[in-house]
Amino acid sequence: MMESLIAAASSYAGQIDQVTHVVAILGGFWLLLAEAALFYFVFKYRRSRNPKAEYITGETKQQMKWIHWPHNLVLLCDIVILVFAVRAWYHVKQEMPPIDEEVRVVGHQWAWEFVHSGPDGKLGTDDDVSVVDELHLIVNKTYKFKLEAADVLHSFSIPAFRFKQDAVPGRQISGWFKPTKTGQYDVPCSQMCGIGHGIMGGQVYVHTPEEYRQWLDSKVPKSASLPVKGVDRIAMNQGGM
Repeated sequence: MMESLIAAASSYAGQIDQVTHVVAILGGFWLLLAEAALFYFVFKYRRSRNPKAEYITGETKQQMKWIHWPHNLVLLCDIVILVFAVRAWYHVKQEMPPIDEEVRVVGHQWAWEFVHSGPDGKLGTDDDVSVVDELHLIVNKTYKFKLEAADVLHSFSIPAFRFKQDAVPGRQISGWFKPTKTGQYDVPCSQMCGIGHGIMGGQVYVHTPEEYRQWLDSKVPKSASLPVKGVDRIAMNQGGM
């Protein structure tokens, strides 16, 4: 259902979609039931058939069951939603599967800086490749990201991965994702971060191993991080500053 609206391109996208489907189905069921009951009683007890209103206290067992039974059923539905949600949350946020590659992500006003490991496959060495607004990944490889914010709060989001994580100044936040489909996907900033927030968007490119090697070979090795002033200058140009 969700994949018909937006691609599901990560290993846990299906599990996140499952939570969304459960919420939509259960919420939709109660919405339709409540509206059906509302219109049923509106027409059944319309003024032309019941000119004199009847005062109901809601204290008899017969009356109270219309409150308690739906209430208990809604609580049961909440428990079902919690089971699916906690399972997905634990898998995405608490588990860390074996890692194939690492990538560093830094949010600036108003651009993303992505630092990829170079030919040696290790992040934080002299051959790292730093790119603005372009994240390059290999399909079916598990990545650990190290997320930072250089100035204000940002939110690193890849909708196709069903992924979102806030970036907080002064903190490095780690997590993981595993792309499962090649293609090009949006990387918007999902946290208001200033006047240029609306145009702060990057792209993630998921390659085959051969395509990634060609891209990596085309890049000139740089230091582990672009100078902050250089990234900020690009970001400000994008923001029209």
